[in-house]
Amino acid sequence: MADLTHFDEAGHAHMVDVSDKEVTARIAVAESYIRMSAETLTLIEEGRADKGDVVGIARLAGIMGAKRTSDLIPLCHPLPLSKASVEIEADPALPGLRIRATAKTTAKTGVEMEALTAAATAALTVYDMVKAVEKTMEIGGLRLVLKDGGKSGRFEAP
Repeated sequence: MADLTHFDEAGHAHMVDVSDKEVTARIAVAESYIRMSAETLTLIEEGRADKGDVVGIARLAGIMGAKRTSDLIPLCHPLPLSKASVEIEADPALPGLRIRATAKTTAKTGVEMEALTAAATAALTVYDMVKAVEKTMEIGGLRLVLKDGGKSGRFEAP
């Protein structure tokens, strides 16, 4: 378990000590999607969902999710986010919505979990808002697509 930083020498989970790390600018981008019927996508695009503006509320929920990541993921450090944004686009070929979340900070540890949490929270919010018309929606594709800053440098998903 030496390569897994969230475990100590005895194999016990612990919060990583970042006190000796340098403060650097960091960014992470994550994506996900929610697949649904073409009819449900049209309902969302036309603004006819009973609960209101699905995309707008999901965007806000994703941002809120990024801000609360350390409350949800036990070993995450609380970070001062300088940016949290969520972009949601309709994709008729899916059919459904594609979600892209960005998180930025200047800190001693990265914001990958914040970006991933934002993308997941946005997708879950879409599900919650239209589940009355379609319970068979599928959430998937949650992944980190970009990470930059810190000792490990830049990562871009292939």
